[in-house]
Amino acid sequence: MRTLISTAFVSLDGVVEAPGGEPGYRNSGWTFKDIEFLPEAYEIKGKEQEEATALMLGRVSYEAFSPVWPGMAEFADYKVMPKYVVSTSLTEGDLVSGWGETTILRSLDEVAALKKTEGGPIIMHGSAALNRSLSDAGLIDRYHLLVFPLLLGAGKRLFSDTDKDAQKLRLVEHEAYANGLQKNVFDVVR
Repeated sequence: MRTLISTAFVSLDGVVEAPGGEPGYRNSGWTFKDIEFLPEAYEIKGKEQEEATALMLGRVSYEAFSPVWPGMAEFADYKVMPKYVVSTSLTEGDLVSGWGETTILRSLDEVAALKKTEGGPIIMHGSAALNRSLSDAGLIDRYHLLVFPLLLGAGKRLFSDTDKDAQKLRLVEHEAYANGLQKNVFDVVR
């Protein structure tokens, strides 16, 4: 069984929308505005690329990352690994060339089937709507969260507000940094 890891930059109040400056969100770019950059706080991002064997994205994140990430040296490891895009509307013609093997998954059942295959960890960046659906379906195994000392109020959230039974998490790694960021790695307890 493969491990599905959700990784996100998240505000203290759970917002994940537009951390890197994507247009259309009031607080766009919140990960670098008024927060001192400390390289050690982002070391987890390099480790994720080294440990992952596949990348999963929702359609919106795929459309944002695929024109940019293939040419970026800091994301070179993702270029060669298989990618899975979960979408009911994306077509093969929408996929970018030059970013390696990409498979479109049409349902959560297909994600569940992928998890049952042989192979190492699958990392999922961004993809707020997909994250909520996968979490609610019990398909996420681990969370890598860089929590920013901000309250953003409105915005896309990492977790849904679905009325459901409590889901226990086990903190397996954590660190606080001088700029106020916190790294929290949680395993989902089943």
